[in-house]
Amino acid sequence: MEQLIAMVVEKTGISEEAAQGAVDVVISFVKEKLPEPISGQVDGLLSGEIDPEGGGGIGGALKGMLGD
Repeated sequence: MEQLIAMVVEKTGISEEAAQGAVDVVISFVKEKLPEPISGQVDGLLSGEIDPEGGGGIGGALKGMLGD
């Protein structure tokens, strides 16, 4: 998640604290909209515990949705 916050800071020029708040809002929104099996894995993906390139979990689901 630190990578995402740093990217928001870099691209928008807002403070790190404001970027953290914005990222938190977006993540909450996305988790509410995703099906439970996938939304439950968002925190693991953002913390680096889940490999987005892996075959299972949210990485596999995202690849499937994107047609990869």
